[in-house]
This record gives sequence, structure tokens and C-alpha cells, in this order.
Amino acid sequence: MGRTRRAAGRRVDSIAKWLLQFRIIAIPAGIIASSNLAWSLVSRTDRIRTNRLKERILNDEVPKHVSIIMDGNRRFSWHRKIETNIGHEKGKEKLKEVMDWVLDLKIPYLSVYALSTENINERSQKELDSLYELYCNGLNEMSEDPKIHNMKVKVQAVGRLEMLPNDVRNAIKNIEEKTKDYSEFLFTVCLAYGGREEIVDAVRKVAEEHSKGEIKLEEIDTNKISSKLYTANLPDPDLVIRTSGEERISNFLLWQIAYSELHFTDVHWPSFSKQDLYEAIDSYQRRKRRYGS
Repeated sequence: MGRTRRAAGRRVDSIAKWLLQFRIIAIPAGIIASSNLAWSLVSRTDRIRTNRLKERILNDEVPKHVSIIMDGNRRFSWHRKIETNIGHEKGKEKLKEVMDWVLDLKIPYLSVYALSTENINERSQKELDSLYELYCNGLNEMSEDPKIHNMKVKVQAVGRLEMLPNDVRNAIKNIEEKTKDYSEFLFTVCLAYGGREEIVDAVRKVAEEHSKGEIKLEEIDTNKISSKLYTANLPDPDLVIRTSGEERISNFLLWQIAYSELHFTDVHWPSFSKQDLYEAIDSYQRRKRRYGS
């Protein structure tokens, strides 16, 4: 369904570009597109559509756990010919917006893929230092955010956190300490995270218990492995959203997403809108109805 819509969209774009070659169409189109009236009309129409979509999704089963692969900060920067660090900054601000939208929908679990183990090995030190500074700032801002405390949002970071610099780990420790007693919502940031690495670490813990005689071989099952994952205190995701057009999981929550619905969108993460979120949830609900579950 998503691919069909994207193909149709590209076809419409192609026709529009061809038509705009002709001055008789290009000139009035440019005037109309630049007018305040046009922008006001588009903005109002978008708001109406978004509000109607919100009403529709709230009348159905909303996912309890949404996971997001926040992809496209760098491509957002390249397309706009701005510095990469500005794209990452806009991605950080977008996460704050999305958290507000998720809280508004009363979705109790949100997890995001912020930094993979591969990123740490492949990105330049300059870019990593910029990212680390953003994580510190973002986590520290969140620890003082009245909405986090008013809404009782518990915040945690998971992954091979020992790979992170001390200042990032201190920021994580700070916000986890300040929100440890909250239980209304749980926000999980995956940092220095890899799905394969998570499974390996879980298996090592189980193997250690077995070697000490604490569990029998026949007691090792999927529940035992799940209990040793970084995300042991989280239900498996109902819906996984990936931005920026890539249709792959990229080593994210490999164990946990066995039965999750996947939604891919072409927009870069900093451009992700409230309507994009609602459309992802609407897609999830339509699939659930189709499967009769």
C-alpha cells in the first residue's frame, strides 16, 4: 500500500514538473503558490485533515508501544545545504515535538533509535562529538522539563552505554535518577545500541547463570532471553516507524519486533510532522483490523 502511494506520488510529481515547463502554467502557478492566501488555505486544510485523523485514530485501538528509527538528519542537511550539526540539532528539537504528540495520545511507551554501535565505529570524531553534546543538552533539558515531571515520564537509556563518553553517561544518570519513581509513561533512548549486540549480551547473562547452576538447560526459553534484554521492562513494540525512505530495520530491536507492524515514510526525521505520526498509527490500525486481531 505504502509503495503504491509513493509510486503514484512520484508519477504526479513527474507530470507536474512537465507541465511547469510551459510559461502559460508556470507563471500563474508561481504567483498562486507564493500568495499568502494560498499558504493560509494549505495550512488551514492541513490542520483540519490532521485533527480529523486524530479523532479517527482515537476512536480505535492506539498502539501501546511506538518505536521510531529517527533517520535522515544528515540528508535533511545536505538537501538544504546546511551544516550537518544543524540537521542533528533540528532532529533533537523534532524529538521533543514528537514526545509531546505521543504524550497527548496517551501512548505509554515510546522508544527511539538515537545512536547505533555502527555509528560510533563509522562516523567521524567531529560528528560524534557534536552528537554527544546534543545528547547531553537534550537529556539535561529533559530532566528540567516541567512536562516530563507533570506527566510522570520515566526516562531511560539502553545499549552498550560504556562506549559513551563520561559526560553523556552522567547526563543519563541524572535524568534516570530524577525520573526513576515515575510510572505513567516510559521513554527509552537507545544509545550505543545494536540489536545483535543486545541478544549476545542477553545470551551471555543466561549462559553465566547456567554455568553457576542457577538455571537448568531446559529452563532456557524465549522468556528467559527476553528477561535479560536491555528492554526487559518494556513490552514489545506494536508499531515501528522509520523515516527518510529506507525500508530496513538496521539492527534495531531485532528480538522484540518479531510481530510488530512496520511503517516506512519518505520524510527526513527533522521534517516528520504530526500528520505523519497519525498516518503511521492509522496504517497500524487498518492492518490490525484487516488481520482481525
